Amino acid sequence: MHTFFAILSPQPSHGALTHISAINLLWAPSNKRSFIPSPHTTGGINEFQNLSKEVCSSPASGVRNIIWLQRKCSSSISSILTDGSSTMADAEKEIESIHLLSLDHGLQPYGDHFRYRMKKYVHWKRILENNEGGLEEFSLGYLKFGFTKGNGCIVYREWAPAAQEAELIGDFNEWDGSHHQMEKNQFGVWSIKIPDDDDGNTAILHNSRVKFRFKDVSGIWVDRIPAWIKYATVDPTKFAAPYDGVYWDPPASERYDFKCPRPPKPKAPRIYEAHVGMSSSKHHVNSYREFADDVLPRIKQNNYNTVQLMAIMEHSYYASFGYHVTNFFAVSSRSGTPDDLKYLIDKAHGLGLRVLMDVVHSHASNNVTDGLNGYDVGQGSQESYFHSGERGYHQLWDSRLFNYSSWEVLRFLLSNLRWWLEEYKFDGFRFDGVTSMLYHHHGIGFSFTGGYNEYFSEETDVDAVVYLMLANTLIHGLMPDATIVAEDVSGMPGLCRPVLEGGIGFDYRLAMGIPDRWMVYLKNKKSVEDWSMKDITWSLTNRRYTEKCVAYAESHDQAIVGDKTIAFLLMDREMYSGMSCLAEASVIVDQGIALVKMIHFLTMALGGEGYLNFMGNEFGHPEWIDFPREGNHWSYDKCRRQWDLVDMGHLRYKFMNAFDRAMNLLDDELSFLASEKQIVSSIDEYNKVGLTGKPDA
Repeated sequence: MHTFFAILSPQPSHGALTHISAINLLWAPSNKRSFIPSPHTTGGINEFQNLSKEVCSSPASGVRNIIWLQRKCSSSISSILTDGSSTMADAEKEIESIHLLSLDHGLQPYGDHFRYRMKKYVHWKRILENNEGGLEEFSLGYLKFGFTKGNGCIVYREWAPAAQEAELIGDFNEWDGSHHQMEKNQFGVWSIKIPDDDDGNTAILHNSRVKFRFKDVSGIWVDRIPAWIKYATVDPTKFAAPYDGVYWDPPASERYDFKCPRPPKPKAPRIYEAHVGMSSSKHHVNSYREFADDVLPRIKQNNYNTVQLMAIMEHSYYASFGYHVTNFFAVSSRSGTPDDLKYLIDKAHGLGLRVLMDVVHSHASNNVTDGLNGYDVGQGSQESYFHSGERGYHQLWDSRLFNYSSWEVLRFLLSNLRWWLEEYKFDGFRFDGVTSMLYHHHGIGFSFTGGYNEYFSEETDVDAVVYLMLANTLIHGLMPDATIVAEDVSGMPGLCRPVLEGGIGFDYRLAMGIPDRWMVYLKNKKSVEDWSMKDITWSLTNRRYTEKCVAYAESHDQAIVGDKTIAFLLMDREMYSGMSCLAEASVIVDQGIALVKMIHFLTMALGGEGYLNFMGNEFGHPEWIDFPREGNHWSYDKCRRQWDLVDMGHLRYKFMNAFDRAMNLLDDELSFLASEKQIVSSIDEYNKVGLTGKPDA
């Protein structure tokens, strides 16, 4: 068994607790001595083991034992979910027994809800088997839609049932579609075959611009980027210019060939969340190749095992952080080409790093000229990618909401997942905005208290739930060792249990309450003496048993403009003048560095079965993130990472970076993140001491 201590050590003055001089973190294997690192720890795993000091503490009142046990089970409905020969009658009979209900008896009053959504899931599986060849075959939509190669021709297909007429236009026909009119079938799919020339050359050249032109229900002709486009670019010399679709089909000699195999799935993910565009110290948008060559080695050096890439899907508005997606199959062209992204992922794999993609299927940009929203020309929801009326708009995000009950929407989204897995070799996904998907109210103005009636009611969007079940089934079917993380703040039960049990199928959920709780303390309780060890421990351990969480103290959300990083909240202006090792550290800096370490380590040790850090926070990056915009005169000053702060040997940032590395090395040796059992056995409020252990680590 390995035991972790967290001590807030007050410095007495004339019998009073006047200030906190240091925050100490201790790790003690049951048969070894422990040590107390200083705020300026520079070593790694060896310091955790060799710099020792005896710890004397007595059990305090308020002892709380919490143990989570991972249960193994086999569901009786597994056969109907995997066996194509079973009938719907068999399915409905077997669905009556859902294993998740026996894991948590509190869910039994909502058994009808679980059976209803499971029936819808099985129904979709069966329909796809009968009409599309199954879920996996259905997810190969990118081989049929958009631009594909035929026998001596290019074939282009687009689902646009509301269009009255349609043409393909681009550089290849000088934007005159009169000779490239398309035909529509009974399912609303337009298509055209464009033959090669007599020499066998394709009529549309690689890297040339293309668009889909169609007449809407009002008789007006509009130009749109193909929905399945693989690359889109914008004229950098024109302000607010619309994007153009690009036909991407490089010759074999120019295509990037992957060289490195995928790394094996780690026992627990230690995730480095990164944004490629803002990853440079320079005042510009960084490239995929620069990130691969300059930033990936840093991530590897700090012993993370997973990189989570934000803003990969094309988005016309840079300041959206990549969350207002316009072109779902296209890589963000600001940072390079599709082959440049492949280079990045291949290099990560060569370093032993897995790569997750921050995928956005919860909503879409409302842009018309360069986004998927441009295909909505007033038709009903069954002929659109989105719901019609108010249901189709997210009022808080100012974006469009998908109709997850639509056949072609499911084809589009499921194929999108497969495309990123197979074309770019991503190792899994972080699903953004899952809370918004799960409920018709999208979490807007709704405070979740944990009552089960909040999760299973008419407010639950069952179509979205079933889509997520299908998505997770597909991903794990294609890649059994994929890592799939849900961004959900609601805490819906079963979100991270297998679909075979009646769950939704994610591997992990983000422990989003943890950073919020740390912010409450940092902003409202300036004195550490006012911090409650019981409350901190409860906040870190308050999660559902058998459902894994990725814990984090801060992510990109805590660093955006209008907020501050943990280090900046603690040290503020002192970070501009007090970080030099050439002068004695102030109490604020000394305590701030120690608290940064304690907060991050407590979060890793207690908060979940995985850990996440946002780019730069490992060394206490100061200030905030602010993308170029009119309000800041289009400045990149706050939209970059100041790596020189940690590289300069005379600055104290290096101590936080070294401690971050030591944390990851410690988990590498002990695998405490992956531990299935957790015990909090002692909490001493007066001395600010907490004792926790992981018996199977």
